[in-house]
Amino acid sequence: MLSQTLSELFERDIQKIKTEVEAYSSEEAIWKKADGITNCGGNLSLHLSGNLQHFFGAVLGGTDYVRDREFEFGGKVTRQELLDDLDAATISVKDTLAGMTNEDFQKDYPIEIYGGTVKTEWFLLHLYSHLSYHLGQINYHRRLLDK
Repeated sequence: MLSQTLSELFERDIQKIKTEVEAYSSEEAIWKKADGITNCGGNLSLHLSGNLQHFFGAVLGGTDYVRDREFEFGGKVTRQELLDDLDAATISVKDTLAGMTNEDFQKDYPIEIYGGTVKTEWFLLHLYSHLSYHLGQINYHRRLLDK
């Protein structure tokens, strides 16, 4: 079933993000930026946790999560808060997917995406590729700038 597969993949890769956040040598390094690099590992982590809690939890799961996209890219929190936010994202994804049927994946996603309608299955696969993309960026950021 797609819900189980997606749940396992999201959980695995959110854990990889947590591992990256934990691997930074200092909290300062998480927020380091360099010329030509607009997003640091901390803001990418905030972005991913906010993205998942919004699109899974609030939109599909009906949670009361309110996204602050501006803060995701401009705010700063402690390492522990990053890890806690990633845990919250994991719960949001897993709880939402656990309640979905195969038929739910074939429905239109409840809000417009890129100015149009997409199937829920398409959008959730998109969210997974988005997570993977930023996971790679966080890993590269840490290895490049955490010196």
